[in-house]
Amino acid sequence: MLGRSERESGAHARSAVTAAGWDDHEPVDAAGPGARPAELELLDLGTTSATLATVARIEGLRAVLHVGHPQQPAHELERAMLAADPSLVLTASVAVLSQWAWVAPAAAATGGVVVDEAGMRDCRHVLRTMGASPHLVPTRTSLAERVEIAGPGGSLVIERSRVPAGWVELAGSERLRDADPIWYGLVESRAEATITDGGAQVWLAFGPSDDHRGSLQRVLGVLADVGIDLDHLRSHPSSAGPHVFFASFGCSSTQLLRDLLARLTEQSVAQRVLAVLPGREFVPSPHAFTPRWDAARPVAATTGA
Repeated sequence: MLGRSERESGAHARSAVTAAGWDDHEPVDAAGPGARPAELELLDLGTTSATLATVARIEGLRAVLHVGHPQQPAHELERAMLAADPSLVLTASVAVLSQWAWVAPAAAATGGVVVDEAGMRDCRHVLRTMGASPHLVPTRTSLAERVEIAGPGGSLVIERSRVPAGWVELAGSERLRDADPIWYGLVESRAEATITDGGAQVWLAFGPSDDHRGSLQRVLGVLADVGIDLDHLRSHPSSAGPHVFFASFGCSSTQLLRDLLARLTEQSVAQRVLAVLPGREFVPSPHAFTPRWDAARPVAATTGA
């Protein structure tokens, strides 16, 4: 069985399942032998936290979740995974093409743009550059309700498969279609996620036993000693005291990961593997940018009195 959270685009999640081959069987209509395959449906499992709790509780249930990028995880998902049952781990990832379209009843629209949570997440930067005025609605909002909210002068950002009959794409809609692919992952309950010969991207959460000056440096020293080069590092306050750190890195083998975890345990560093995503290159890569550093300034010399 496969599910998704209520905030996720069903069309994009289904595309991820099809592209990655995560579906165990091909459903068919009840019309008898030779019937055409029915459209894959994913269970709506509620909020992200509820989705993770349900996957941990029901044997054989897996869920499709938006991951941000394998090398640069979405922070909300990192936190949700660490707060969920320890048996849960992301075991696969795939990128799918954007299916978002900007449409209206006529070629000219003057009102606001009705968009749901998933659409806003994926399209907000493009919408802002086009000067659109988003009207955010829950992802579960029906198409009829969205059309009513938009009104005769409004527009929708919606998956192409759900565009209302007679509606047309607006100028700029192609920028949503040509946007970067969207990454999804598969979360399941598993005792241990192994790393195949091709290597994997690992998400690791860890927390030093003491939150003091140099505690993070000690953990980073362990990572460097075993040959780990971090792609991602983020900290977050913890109600248990010390900060929680989230890291992402490429790992060549299960044994290397086991060695790292053993060394962290020896250093009294709590840890948990959140994801083991097969692969070493994840294209497209996270967006790069050109930093602008402070110009080097000489330190003024001081003289004694």
